Amino acid sequence: MIVGLVLLVCEMITPGTFFFMFLGISGVLAGLVAWIAPDLPAWVPWLLFSIFSAVSLAFFRKPLMEKFKLSGKHGHKVDSLVGETALALEDIAPGAIGKVELRGASWTACNAGTQSIQRSARPTVERVEGLTLYIKGT
Repeated sequence: MIVGLVLLVCEMITPGTFFFMFLGISGVLAGLVAWIAPDLPAWVPWLLFSIFSAVSLAFFRKPLMEKFKLSGKHGHKVDSLVGETALALEDIAPGAIGKVELRGASWTACNAGTQSIQRSARPTVERVEGLTLYIKGT
């Protein structure tokens, strides 16, 4: 039961994963079973811990992640930047690399268009490759 409580504390320290929470609850439940029935063989609480953990992770973690909108994401997907409007921080010639600001962060950008992009212009993100935005003037 103590290990289960420690795992629950670990979940509070690392929010958003929901692994430690289910392992902690499983540990507490297995500890309760061992406390209620102390004459069970020592391997039974371990088996119950494994079963409780597997079942709770398999059936409850995904719905909980979706409810809190954490399923597979930490922040925004970089691919979702396509179509957004950035702010040019410097003049960028066609095919050249420069800096733009988008969502409050500075990004490396390549001018994928045929016209120069002037400082303070509002180019559109055409595609993302790694950490480089390919932009075109509007």
